[in-house]
Amino acid sequence: MSKEVIKTAKRLFEILEYFDEVQRPLSLKEVALRFGYPVSSASAVLKSMVVLGYVDFDRYSRTYMPTMRIVQLGHWVQGALFGERGISALVNHLNKETEETVSIATQSDLYMQYIHVQPSPRAIQFSIKPGTIRPLARSGLGWMLLSARSDDTIEKLVRRINFEEEDRKKKVDLKELMQKLRKIRKDGYVISLHTVTAGAGVIGMLLPERRHGRILAIGVGGPVERLVSKRTQILRSLREGIDKFVTREDHASATKSRN
Repeated sequence: MSKEVIKTAKRLFEILEYFDEVQRPLSLKEVALRFGYPVSSASAVLKSMVVLGYVDFDRYSRTYMPTMRIVQLGHWVQGALFGERGISALVNHLNKETEETVSIATQSDLYMQYIHVQPSPRAIQFSIKPGTIRPLARSGLGWMLLSARSDDTIEKLVRRINFEEEDRKKKVDLKELMQKLRKIRKDGYVISLHTVTAGAGVIGMLLPERRHGRILAIGVGGPVERLVSKRTQILRSLREGIDKFVTREDHASATKSRN
């Protein structure tokens, strides 16, 4: 996956995320000032979104507002990825049980990507937005996802990662990575502390089913001190929660489909 992003596409999604953040109509001036766009460029993107039917323009207030077409675009995604209730219920359960941030992640080419995040209710928390990516071979949930791949596949991925990585210090040592992954496979979980962000960590496991071919991992993230002190409780909550909310639902769905 190239790290380069087409400027117009980047601006389009930045504007949509800004709408989601403020949850109100926005003026051209507000959009341009927020992101430092030239007014002409911001105007061109917003006008294109109006023509395509994703945003409407009110001439009296001179503001833009997303249409219901935006809502319809992704309404199916949660059900496709998480099922009718199982994974979503598991996330909510773990969030209440651990009082830490709970996230679902999957592989996106050479990256691990958070696709769902339920923030901790605590003031000091592990904060991350859905859609955020991390290096697949240099992150806790990335290691968890890689552990489900074959050794041959991992070797090919590492070759690609190292080919695209310009910083020699960030290139992946395959031997060290495989030692780490073998331990994760044996343990059935990953504990990653200070790996991506100093002072933060994650405890994670694989979910027992694939959604549309995607391997999913679930993680409980937070300040290292809290994760270490609650390590046993978090691992127990993960195991029991997966068994209760995901494994049983999958079995019930399979039984229903056979009848």
